[in-house]
Amino acid sequence: MSVPGGIVILDFGSQYTQLIARRIRERDVFSAILPCTTSLDEVRRYNPSGLILSGGPSSVYDPASPVCDPRVLELGLPVLGICYGLQWITHTLGGKVVPASHKEYGPMQLVVQNGSELFRDIPHSLRVWNSHGDHVVALPSGFHVVGTTDNAIAVAEDSARKIYALEFHPEVRHTEHGAEILGNFVFNICHAKPNWSGGAFISETVEAIRLRLGNSRAICALSGGVDSAVAAVLVHRAIGANLTNVFVDTGLLRKDEYEHTLDLLRNRLGLNVDGVRAGPRFLARLAGVIDPEEKRRRIGHEFIAVFADEAKKLGGAATPGCAPGSPIRFLVQGTLYPDVIESVSVKGPSAVIKTHHNVGGLPPDLPFELVEPLRDLFKDEVRRIGRELGIPGEMLTKHPFPGPGLAVRLLGEVTEARLATLREADAIVVEEIRRAGLYEKTWQAFAVLLPVQSVGVMGDDRSYGSTIAVRVVDSDDAMTADWTRLPADVLARISARIANEVRGVSRVVYDVSSKPPSTIEWE
Repeated sequence: MSVPGGIVILDFGSQYTQLIARRIRERDVFSAILPCTTSLDEVRRYNPSGLILSGGPSSVYDPASPVCDPRVLELGLPVLGICYGLQWITHTLGGKVVPASHKEYGPMQLVVQNGSELFRDIPHSLRVWNSHGDHVVALPSGFHVVGTTDNAIAVAEDSARKIYALEFHPEVRHTEHGAEILGNFVFNICHAKPNWSGGAFISETVEAIRLRLGNSRAICALSGGVDSAVAAVLVHRAIGANLTNVFVDTGLLRKDEYEHTLDLLRNRLGLNVDGVRAGPRFLARLAGVIDPEEKRRRIGHEFIAVFADEAKKLGGAATPGCAPGSPIRFLVQGTLYPDVIESVSVKGPSAVIKTHHNVGGLPPDLPFELVEPLRDLFKDEVRRIGRELGIPGEMLTKHPFPGPGLAVRLLGEVTEARLATLREADAIVVEEIRRAGLYEKTWQAFAVLLPVQSVGVMGDDRSYGSTIAVRVVDSDDAMTADWTRLPADVLARISARIANEVRGVSRVVYDVSSKPPSTIEWE
């Protein structure tokens, strides 16, 4: 998929590379992320208006640090380097980068000087977000300083060659006027046109799926959330009755989730859905497992085993060149970019944070070819696409729920008894958040069962019960998140109800950790 005249982003491994693409798409300009090792011919194929070089965790003076073809700076296209991108440009063109005596992580004050098209109509002093341990101490010939922080050169440019560079991250929400800085680059310097939209994404994606799958059959792994539902509708538009949707009861779902979801998918969305009760086989696979990565791996493998069994029932083992009534070759998943970037490095040398069951948790001998039409999108972008597809608002506003389900909200061994405790506590959290009118104003709200017992007093007698942690966060995209400042009366109702209504729980705590340093889910 490509819209000529957009922006190509060369990825050096930043966790936030997709945020750059997202900020550009928010302004209806097409953007594509390519590995930093992409050939010049491949870059030219996109016919871009400009290039952005992302940040990354490496140091340019490390022999193993990522590089791109230096001729990208000679294509005649405007180039914007961000963080590592600035340092790579400096190092490549003859400047000097050194380890910083004062590293910059988090907010810093930027002072803009000498004027720049990047900062048109933007204040000369603003708060920016940094994440780097190296500094530029000498710029290449032709460059001049545009902005500084207390410790470093923060903005530099060579306007004659249309090369611009920032030490900070304009793509994150914490940077003041970051979106406007990127907008100035995209529109005032690259002169890109706002000709990309959700409608364009839908039409191009449906056509790409149709061309790839042809007359082949596919099954879609439906979870009941918006991601897999949007993926299912897109693929259904492309191949129609050749798609069969499968919703699996893993035994790890929330209270009443299976029945409610089947009704929603079948009667509200009109999808052809096969429901599969597979709780015992998932719990058997998780018996005795405590390590969260092993939980995710086993769940991911078992999902594929269930889908393979269903595919055999529907048409047999996968073989190329399928037609209606023939074996199923493709598996559709609602994988999103945050799943990908935390699980595996797919664009550049980014770090693995945790394995998501539908990405890094897949078995090496996967019996299907994957179809993941939402792989480069964030949750709110998927909701936007879902609205254009006509998906019911009830599904679009559902809080994210992890594919491994309650297994990664239940720390320690997964058992029927512990799951029952967690389900009841989780239902109370969601009920009270809805009752307070906060459900659609928060990103996620849920309970976590900790492998911790503590002393309590119930009915004038000593108790020794479990601990429930309540987690409620605000976020735009799940790449960063902050804990929600719930009203005290809401927290009080949640705590009292869990202690009174959930057998075996004697203590309730509230999680006040942000992402980073924590992740949203506990495992």
